[in-house]
Amino acid sequence: MKKTVLFAVVAILFTITGFAQDPPTPPDVAAPPSDAACTESGLCSKVLVAGTGKDHPDAWDKVTVHYSGWTTDGKLFDSSVTRGKPAAFALNRVIPGWTEGVQLMVAGEKRRLWIPSTLAYNDRPGKPAGMLVFDVELLGFENFPEPPSPPTVPEDVAAAPADAETTNSGLASKVLTPGDGDTHPKRSSTVTVHYSGWTTDGKLFDSSVMRGKPATFGLNQVIPGWTEGLQLMVAGEKRRFWIPQKLAYKGAAGAPKGMLVFDVELIEFK
Repeated sequence: MKKTVLFAVVAILFTITGFAQDPPTPPDVAAPPSDAACTESGLCSKVLVAGTGKDHPDAWDKVTVHYSGWTTDGKLFDSSVTRGKPAAFALNRVIPGWTEGVQLMVAGEKRRLWIPSTLAYNDRPGKPAGMLVFDVELLGFENFPEPPSPPTVPEDVAAAPADAETTNSGLASKVLTPGDGDTHPKRSSTVTVHYSGWTTDGKLFDSSVMRGKPATFGLNQVIPGWTEGLQLMVAGEKRRFWIPQKLAYKGAAGAPKGMLVFDVELIEFK
């Protein structure tokens, strides 16, 4: 009688918390079996349960999945099944093996993925090392518009060219597209812009163009190089700025360091 009550209590706790028992370790966790299909990247997979749809998610779509992940020695390191709650995320914001592998699937399908280290965490400290094995069930996905391609890295991203204008502060700039007005924003103005920013090694670190939405802000609420530089512009103008570190983030932790290069289009200002 006591055992029956205990089992009932445990069942109620599982219902309340949403947690379930750990999924069983796959028998082929150590290596892909001979009937697994492998891509050129080294990703191997095998369909466990066929899906009901025909469409596949794209890399930029949002997917909803149940999954469990093991290292090749059979150790379970993560599981939405155990937590009792599916996971939802943009498919291009996870490890490359997931981005590639889930695109092979259709809604309702369950697939086992053997993901080599180079497509997983690449032996990063604090992350599961080596090849990882995932059982993934694609519950569904939402289609999103394809994001725009990254803006082209400026040819002169490493340093301001000879024909750039340089102010007394050290800010350099060059007009890329002339504007159609003759009034300039003031330090107190609110501006609306499209922009992209790179470090001098050509790494894109921020872009309203990629987000597909212009940015609006007070000109006295940004880095000094922006506050000074946009006052040189007129509506409709596009200009490239080379902003020295002292006018950018001044070496602040977590912010891009060194000289920064921005392409800025001044859409309007008030």
